[in-house]
Amino acid sequence: MYAGITRAEQNLLLLQSMIPKDEKLYVWCYNASGEFVASSCPESYQSMLDHAFRVMGGFQKVMNLSENPEEKYPRILGSAIGMQWAVTYESERKKDLFFIIGPVFYTMPKENTLRPALYAVAALADSQTWIQALCASLPALPVMTHAVFTRYVLMVHNTLTGEQLGLEVFSSQSGAQPEIGSQPVGERNRLQVYQAEQALLQMVRAGDINYQRAFQNSSALSPGVPVQGKDPLRQMKTSIIVFTTLVSRAAMEGGLSPEVAYSLGDSYIQTAEDCRDSGELAALAQAMYHDFIYRVHYVHSNPNYSHAIQKCCDYIELSLDRRIRTADLAALVGYTEYYLTEKFKKETGKSVSTYIRDTKIARARVILESTDLPVAEISDRLAFNTPNYFIQCFRDVVGCTPAQYRRNGRGH
Repeated sequence: MYAGITRAEQNLLLLQSMIPKDEKLYVWCYNASGEFVASSCPESYQSMLDHAFRVMGGFQKVMNLSENPEEKYPRILGSAIGMQWAVTYESERKKDLFFIIGPVFYTMPKENTLRPALYAVAALADSQTWIQALCASLPALPVMTHAVFTRYVLMVHNTLTGEQLGLEVFSSQSGAQPEIGSQPVGERNRLQVYQAEQALLQMVRAGDINYQRAFQNSSALSPGVPVQGKDPLRQMKTSIIVFTTLVSRAAMEGGLSPEVAYSLGDSYIQTAEDCRDSGELAALAQAMYHDFIYRVHYVHSNPNYSHAIQKCCDYIELSLDRRIRTADLAALVGYTEYYLTEKFKKETGKSVSTYIRDTKIARARVILESTDLPVAEISDRLAFNTPNYFIQCFRDVVGCTPAQYRRNGRGH
């Protein structure tokens, strides 16, 4: 397949022979300019699937990742139709070649639901012929769970690089997620699914910040809520909305105030509705779960806040889209500004202004991790005076600019 290029690439021939034929997992090689080099995919499907990779935005995502000199781990790439790829590099020629594994579906869409979704994203002159070809080729495309796919991706990466990476590289990425909607209902052991879901929700109730390994194990058992939507992206959105609702309720049971939990859940649900890419939805699911767990953990870590100070903290959480004045908080709890300032600092360890700044920056990090909104728009959403002031505050708290945070693995 790749004979004559490098020894590492020749190893892919051996790797391909190790993958069961019924998995139909394909590996592709491109040069740094995005030109197709070779693939294990049958020739009859190569042109069509290469076109799909480009139309679904995969090539542009790879180019964006390649701009980061620190990028070295394999990455999962999503799409608006639920089709997934992964990208990795061969260490000795990272600047020359990149490798794509896929595409795969976590669950096979029906043609009558996939076709409208394709027309919605492939506004091209040749879309009619190409979409017909893709729909006709569905039986040739692999369907596997997220857990199986990531293991194959690591096999390819480790063969190329000689490294021995484990699954933790995916749990550290913003795109790591529970396999929401990724298995047919009939294949699930409902008792195991229930136990796995309860484990996920119990971690939220406990505010257990050491959740990553348990989260990974649970998500291998539970594909989430397999609600069928009118198209693949709609199915993922519906499942994430249901998952967000369950997590927000568990957070309330763990002590998070209903005002904050409902507001936060509504915000994530609206963001899910606005997503147009399965990769963004994956990042959003991880960010949402992480956010709720840390908020419950914070409540458990600060049980001695007085009712008045907790009320101020809740007000700040619910008012991140506006300018918050100490006078407003004082009026809220019936204190003078001076008394509130002293009491707030004594209980939280921070001044009111510092607490507001840090809370807004924490929300900014979630937005940066889970969306592609411009920095200026995030600044406006969080009611900073100017984008430059937002960048300055972000650098003071996080140690880098928002753009650097997003570019460098989104802070992970």
